[in-house]
Amino acid sequence: MSSNTTHEIDIVTVSASKINSVDFENLSFGSVFTDHMFVCDFREGKWQQPQIKPYEPFLIDPSAKVFHYGQAIFEGMKAYKTEQDEVWLFRPDQNLNRLNKSAVRMAMPEIPSDIFMSGLHQLIDLERNWVKKGLGNTLYIRPFMIAIGSGVIAAPSTQYRFMIILSPAKSYYSGEVKVLIADHYSRAANGGIGAAKAAGNYSAQFYPTKLANEKGFQQIIWTDDATHTKLEEAGTMNVFFRINDTLYTTPTSERILDGVTRKSLIDIAKRDGIQVEERSVLVSELVEAAKNGSLKEVFGAGTAAVVNPIAGFSYDDVYYELPKQDHSVALELKDKLTNIQYKLAEDTFGWTVKV
Repeated sequence: MSSNTTHEIDIVTVSASKINSVDFENLSFGSVFTDHMFVCDFREGKWQQPQIKPYEPFLIDPSAKVFHYGQAIFEGMKAYKTEQDEVWLFRPDQNLNRLNKSAVRMAMPEIPSDIFMSGLHQLIDLERNWVKKGLGNTLYIRPFMIAIGSGVIAAPSTQYRFMIILSPAKSYYSGEVKVLIADHYSRAANGGIGAAKAAGNYSAQFYPTKLANEKGFQQIIWTDDATHTKLEEAGTMNVFFRINDTLYTTPTSERILDGVTRKSLIDIAKRDGIQVEERSVLVSELVEAAKNGSLKEVFGAGTAAVVNPIAGFSYDDVYYELPKQDHSVALELKDKLTNIQYKLAEDTFGWTVKV
């Protein structure tokens, strides 16, 4: 896969890196950031000169639209380093496409491919020492855009800031996950912004997730807003169900995020002869499959964890423990995907991009 990475960028570097003060063996996900960040503003109807500069706070007007009307979108990506010290990205074009779909839905300007890809490549190239070798070690990439125009009138901003920040990460493992199937709260609704990676989607999940945590569950499997009978996503991840030898996952829609990990796992499964059906899965189906023993696995899929197996679920105050699998399709797919990302297996799909 090739990318346009030729846009001219002003670069100001730090006088001394903080990398030697970082304990890379004990990283808390998303809490440590690299020396530099990428910044490009949109003003007067056009994108301004992009910059790479030292990572630092910046001033913003208290009346900025992002604070009052929630115009904020983001993406999640990773960079990987091979044993040959090469740094690779995974399907960055998909993240750009989705970011721009989010921008359109949130009445924000689309980001030109050359600005996005040039900023991404040049920033990571500058910070390549922060990408550590070894399976599970990654550089988490957070591109995002916020409305910085001032004024509290309820209208879209005319000024925006697009940024990319980087955070070194270890293998993400959240332990045994038990989930509660939602029967009241919803993640998204038809006609809403569920398919966008809008900041408000995530903040709206915090309260019902907190209630689930208080009951002993780590996450929620969301259901459709109209009937609460259709299973949709697991926490902040797309969700898969293995019933007998078939994988089921909800098709993307106005309510379902078009996950890059999700679509990659589907392609790998189909390549390797695993039957996959993209269709709505009913809560009643899941409960019946758990009761008759045909439900083998449930797992979330997303950038941070790649695959997160689910140990059991609760619905209508009944808990269903999933059987332990001698052969986990979820973990098999995770291994195959991460091997492509770390260049340990042939990338037959053309997904990886060298920095």
